[in-house]
Amino acid sequence: MPRGRYSLHDPHDHTPLGEEHFQCAPGPSGWRYVSRTTTPSGDDAGSVDLALDELGRPIRLELHAANWQVRGAAIDGVTWVRTDPTGTDAREGNAPAHAFTGTSPAFLVATSRLLRLAPGAPATRVRLVAFTDPVLAPLTVDQSWVLVKSEAHTTDNGPLTVDEYQVSALDTGEQHVVHIAGDVVLAAPGIELEDLESPPSTFR
Repeated sequence: MPRGRYSLHDPHDHTPLGEEHFQCAPGPSGWRYVSRTTTPSGDDAGSVDLALDELGRPIRLELHAANWQVRGAAIDGVTWVRTDPTGTDAREGNAPAHAFTGTSPAFLVATSRLLRLAPGAPATRVRLVAFTDPVLAPLTVDQSWVLVKSEAHTTDNGPLTVDEYQVSALDTGEQHVVHIAGDVVLAAPGIELEDLESPPSTFR
């Protein structure tokens, strides 16, 4: 069960945004990721709880940030309920999308798991609902994913396969590179893996 810590920063000006302390593991029904986020000063900033089924679809998502809360799942596309800080106004949303995304590295692993790309295969388009910080506002985004290459690296715990993805935002044309090993993001825009207590899990 990988357990570790990511540092988060603004991908454009590199302003520190805090840290995400996580643990994740594959299970009999898919994969689960839980984390808590902190501000640069160490204060609590929220949490992520994401569970995928064996096909990579989100069967449960729970996000907390700035007293806002989102709960969602893949139902009729994706469906979610967003609750305001007072807890008095809960609004349901739905979109014809494949999955969710956001600032957490969990969503990069989840999308790669959903798409299951092969090196050299054509770009695959995916529609996602992003929950943007700090108020978890929903935004539908279209991305293109390509698995550029998979390379095996020798480690003390045996070979580690690292997948390099090129991800493109279809509305702006902006492209970036994401490196994932198993169920851990090694590097991505705004994300750095700072500490990992055990090797990444491998998906069957």
